[in-house]
Amino acid sequence: MSKWFHNLWRAFRQETSGATALTFGLSLIPVFGLVGAAVDYSRANSTRTQLQAALDATALMLSKEAPSLTQAQVTQKANDYFNVAFTRPDALGKQLTVTYDPTGTSLTLAGTAFVNSTIARVIGVQQIPIGSSTTVTWGSTKLRITLVLDNTGSMNQSDASGVTKISALKTAAHQFLTMMQKSASKPDDVQVAIVPFNIYVKVDPTVYGTKPWIDWSYTGAPGGDDDDLYQGSGCNFGDSSTPCQPGQLDWNGCFTDRAQPYDVQNTTPTSTNVSTYFPAVNCTLAQVMPLTSDWTALHARVDQMVAAGYTNQTIGLAWGWQAQTSGDPLNPPPLPPGTQQVMILLTDGLNTMNRFSSNQATIDARTLAACTNIKAAGIQLYTVLVMSGNSSMLQQCASAPSMYFALTTSNQIVSTFNQIGNNLTSLRIAR
Repeated sequence: MSKWFHNLWRAFRQETSGATALTFGLSLIPVFGLVGAAVDYSRANSTRTQLQAALDATALMLSKEAPSLTQAQVTQKANDYFNVAFTRPDALGKQLTVTYDPTGTSLTLAGTAFVNSTIARVIGVQQIPIGSSTTVTWGSTKLRITLVLDNTGSMNQSDASGVTKISALKTAAHQFLTMMQKSASKPDDVQVAIVPFNIYVKVDPTVYGTKPWIDWSYTGAPGGDDDDLYQGSGCNFGDSSTPCQPGQLDWNGCFTDRAQPYDVQNTTPTSTNVSTYFPAVNCTLAQVMPLTSDWTALHARVDQMVAAGYTNQTIGLAWGWQAQTSGDPLNPPPLPPGTQQVMILLTDGLNTMNRFSSNQATIDARTLAACTNIKAAGIQLYTVLVMSGNSSMLQQCASAPSMYFALTTSNQIVSTFNQIGNNLTSLRIAR
């Protein structure tokens, strides 16, 4: 094009007749038209880029609400969000087409508009149409999640902002449960279990009190304020008002570690091996919530958590695993095909005591063994450390480096749980 223009210009300089000037003037029309078309198409392409961004943003916002809306409501909200997100003044005749999968797992938005041309009008191009589309899919993977939550006394500590770790944990857990509920396409697609722990765990004694796999013989040394705490057993931190060897009538639902090696395994208890039984003690804890999609009950269980006692991360992990293991003690429903199993351990301190020892290194070894077994079973394990603890051990526990979080303030618990929730329910944009 440039060579042709140069030759034409040289001919024009050499020619003195009026006809040549007229010819040259007419020849400039397609040149200006082509240049103008390039400018106008560049404007149109920029507008289309913003159209695509608006469609993506609209789809992502709407997908959070779509499962609870009717088709008409989805369409209305899509247009509302789109008109706010796409405000390019030179985009005229905007149209949005909404296609919502009735199974509730995908949403497709297609947008069109046109841009009026300017210079390109000299070659007859009045408008340049633009269009794009986006599809968001979600909820295609079923989830079973266990929240293994530290309820030890140090969770009552506040950070510099005055927020206690236990209150931040409750806020984070509530938001996480709400996120999981919204991500479920069908009621049981996402199920959650909650395992509060200190050096024990607790179940509902009215449900489990008659189970044949409870070891009623486990006992601590009676008498004295420290009878249970430092004798390696545990009924109620030395509270002599509660019998140190509970029976079915006075048991309040607590268990200590199983005999080794079953303390770090999910072996189903069997009458032929009493070492697989669960030793009964008494304690003060919120009860374990087995896997469920009863979101009201899950939220209520979070509210019941109280921080007290010492730390045994192993027993929390062991029961978190049991919550996702078929058979006794917690008997979750059969695992559906395509289900992703996840465990999230949050703790704020060092291991301090289990049934066998008060030596941190010894207890850490049991915790790490439990983590290794859980990961070998195909469960994705997140670990969250709040302000103190053995970061090396918890880093090794996590399924991947990106699944370990070291927090320095209580408020970071909320943002971390949101991040994990977003990872689990991530929406996929497919164009």
